[in-house]
Amino acid sequence: LSSSAALEGKGQLKFTSGRWSPHHNCTQIATANDTTVRGWDTRSMRQIYCIENAHGQLVRDLDFNPNKQYYLASCGDDCKVKFWDTRNVTEPVKTLEEHSHWVWNVRYNHSHDQLILTGSSDSRVILSNMVSISSEPFGHMVDDDELSDQEDQHQEEKIKEPLQDSVIATYEEHEDSVYAVEWSSADPWLFASLSYDGRLVINRVPRALKYHILL
Repeated sequence: LSSSAALEGKGQLKFTSGRWSPHHNCTQIATANDTTVRGWDTRSMRQIYCIENAHGQLVRDLDFNPNKQYYLASCGDDCKVKFWDTRNVTEPVKTLEEHSHWVWNVRYNHSHDQLILTGSSDSRVILSNMVSISSEPFGHMVDDDELSDQEDQHQEEKIKEPLQDSVIATYEEHEDSVYAVEWSSADPWLFASLSYDGRLVINRVPRALKYHILL
């Protein structure tokens, strides 16, 4: 053990989740206890931000956006998924309310951070597209030299289209609570989910969305 920090306060102060930030030379970590999310700097072992009542009930999981600094996702027993800018934690930048029971897991896609996976006790896995708060809110960038006149016109029309965050797909192959969801480390379009009854389901991002992101 190289260092430690104590959590001070009243009531039950058990940590329910923790997540390293891939940014800032991996010197920051976020922790959840009860309904509160806290950020810590491991160099000073001091709290750097605190989101009190981040959720109405227990916070179950956390995940940092791998491609955009300061952005953190949280989920909990209030059936919500919230997205935070840790520089200003007064209120979430976005909230998803698509699940009908506790949300156990939230995961950013490692390559395309607009893709968000969530798993819940409602037995469903939901794939969402949160493009407006992603690292590429205007879509995949293409070099102008690579476009013909017709393609250039099409690209301009595409840029003018309003950005929309939406649920891409809801997967209902599980018959029990989904306790874990995870993206493949080898294929950015592949993901797995695991439920209480031991069922492991592997799915892919819909082909149409894949090509829309790439093109």
